[in-house]
Amino acid sequence: MGHHGWQGNPPGTEDEARRRIVDAATACLDRVGLAKTSLSDVAAEAGVTRQTVYRYFPSLKDILRAVALAGVEEFAGRMERHLATFGSAAEAAVESVVYAVRTVPGEPHLGLLLQAGEADFFTDGVISPLAFSFGARILRNVPVDWAGAGITTEDDLRGLAEVLMRLFMSFLQYPSAPALTDDGLRALVRRWIGPALRG
Repeated sequence: MGHHGWQGNPPGTEDEARRRIVDAATACLDRVGLAKTSLSDVAAEAGVTRQTVYRYFPSLKDILRAVALAGVEEFAGRMERHLATFGSAAEAAVESVVYAVRTVPGEPHLGLLLQAGEADFFTDGVISPLAFSFGARILRNVPVDWAGAGITTEDDLRGLAEVLMRLFMSFLQYPSAPALTDDGLRALVRRWIGPALRG
């Protein structure tokens, strides 16, 4: 493991090294924004050389993906708490789309990546098998009767998560014109998703 630098405090493991680079990138993003953050800045913030950073991340985009991923767990927890206030599977599914469309652009790092023209790799991350499994986990943790709505297997739940995630990514990248209100978006999604979740 490369221990050169690290401000005199080398990491004990590969995972710690990666985490410290991600923390350094997060600090740079918070301070100057994505447009002004370079791999050299991240290396300087971490107290290492560019070559050391390259040992753990092939490019700045890979570091940015890791920054975004680091915020996913906290975001997922907030989404689960929000969805738990809805009483049916259909309502929770519809609200998951509305919540994501309205909340993701304002997330400190997810929103930053979208606004800075990094939507392609953001989309690649969201529209992936790992992301669909993560989405299924969020839905599973929502206290509604999924089986009563016809969602009886893990594949069913993962499939629903995929449809909902693809839907919210579409609304994020290609907003309606004129813009839909939250209630308008809710009504549109409920009209077409709701019937599929009534058993």
